[in-house]
Amino acid sequence: MNVEHEQSALESEQDAIIAALAPVVDGLVATFGPLCEVVLHDYRQPERSVVAVAGSVTGRAVGGAMSEIGMRIVARGAEAGDDLNYVTRTRTGKLVKASTMVLRDSRGEVFGALCVNLDVTAVNEAHALLGALAGVGPAPVEAPVTAFGNDIDSVVDAILDAHQLRQNRGWAELDRAQRLALFRGLDGRGVFAVRRAVEQVAARLGISRASAYNYLSQARATTGPTSDSDGGEA
Repeated sequence: MNVEHEQSALESEQDAIIAALAPVVDGLVATFGPLCEVVLHDYRQPERSVVAVAGSVTGRAVGGAMSEIGMRIVARGAEAGDDLNYVTRTRTGKLVKASTMVLRDSRGEVFGALCVNLDVTAVNEAHALLGALAGVGPAPVEAPVTAFGNDIDSVVDAILDAHQLRQNRGWAELDRAQRLALFRGLDGRGVFAVRRAVEQVAARLGISRASAYNYLSQARATTGPTSDSDGGEA
């Protein structure tokens, strides 16, 4: 089998896996009820990766973009793994318990994900109330916020906004090490796996595209602490 035929067979296999999982999306939501959302992603088309969705926890629709977790999965490639039973928060304040399960073909290549999201906001509030009434229980740990959106540009913008809020300083106020750490952090979150992301980041920071590519190249060539941590859904 030549390379073209082999690639075609691999794509057919990936298509078949996606098609087989599409009915599962509706079945899971029918089982878990209105507070559940299931999203099926095809990362071969990251800017419109949502190929099936049921429920409405994060407001996604078919044809929508992957979240920042999806970006990280794409950036990690074969090293990406499942992320099960984690807790995150939407930008509107919903507390979400989620699992992201990567899809692999027979070669082990990651090409998509099946994501299950449960809105546990009311459950968490009830738990806190009961704990307060009983006088027991530690203070809840604040869940990280994940950028969800049907438009990939809005997801990238949200990640950049989160960086700026944490740093509370503009680009001009950062020294070289901090600038490299910023690019390294963005790269670690998979931002640059998205087409045109370098241009978008450059425009938001007020620097040239060439400068952005230069900082990204240097950030990838050096080691050091990143300016972000993991957390969120695909």
